[in-house]
Amino acid sequence: MDQLLQHIFNALVLGGTYALLGIGLTLIFGIMNVVNFTHGALYTFGGYAMYLAAVALGLNFFVALPVALVAGLVLGALIEFTLLRPLRRSDIDTTMLVMIGAGIIMQSGTLWIFGGVAKAVPTPFPAQPLTFGPVSLSYVNLFVLCAAVALIAITYFTINGTKLGRAMRATFQDHDTASLMGVNVSLIYTATFAIGSALASAAGALLGPVYVVTPQMGDLAAVKAFAIVILGGLGSISGATIGGFILAFAEELGAGYISSGYRDAMGFLIIIAVLLVKPTGLFARAERIG
Repeated sequence: MDQLLQHIFNALVLGGTYALLGIGLTLIFGIMNVVNFTHGALYTFGGYAMYLAAVALGLNFFVALPVALVAGLVLGALIEFTLLRPLRRSDIDTTMLVMIGAGIIMQSGTLWIFGGVAKAVPTPFPAQPLTFGPVSLSYVNLFVLCAAVALIAITYFTINGTKLGRAMRATFQDHDTASLMGVNVSLIYTATFAIGSALASAAGALLGPVYVVTPQMGDLAAVKAFAIVILGGLGSISGATIGGFILAFAEELGAGYISSGYRDAMGFLIIIAVLLVKPTGLFARAERIG
């Protein structure tokens, strides 16, 4: 039981960041119908933005995190404006090829600028963990969990309780009708891609201090983000959130009770089993009209 509690806490920390990745990806696909192959590169960008802000610029750790998030927001808006907006009326194959190329360029640029040596992000938290009986909770992991939950809550409020969120939901339902009703669809697309990119960057910025930052850190994260979105159901924010935690629990419990060597495989086995029963995902939303 003690070991199980430790695994549950570890899974909650990982699940929060997985949920951020999944929400960002499903927002972009659900509203823009764009498969974002730069998502892993944006995750890596967030880790390096956190490193630069905390180490190179010497900013306070708690200031560096929102700086990394805003940097991801700006980069996402720039990608949408320069790459996706000119391809708005192009076929999906062309858009996918452009996004794949952009992701490769971003990863190669990161490797060229920072080299292949892993970077560590220092934290102000004490190394001695909190201990509750046999369960140890590190301060940095607690912070990551709280920050991830807060970002998820802010995203939910933005989508469901703001004018921007209503415009985004209207665009998801029918972008042509939304445009006729006065919604600036081009601006909504830019905002959507920027928010999705910021969430991916936030996930990288949060996990950077827990592990290390490397140019290849986004490769597996991107694959898991796509798996989470497929598991939860395309276009469903709730599905992406729950799917992220399901994947994290499957990985953590599988690594703890079966073998750590199969950690990544465990989660995908669960996803395959779920999709065999419900191919549309657990919480698939109805497709938009337009």
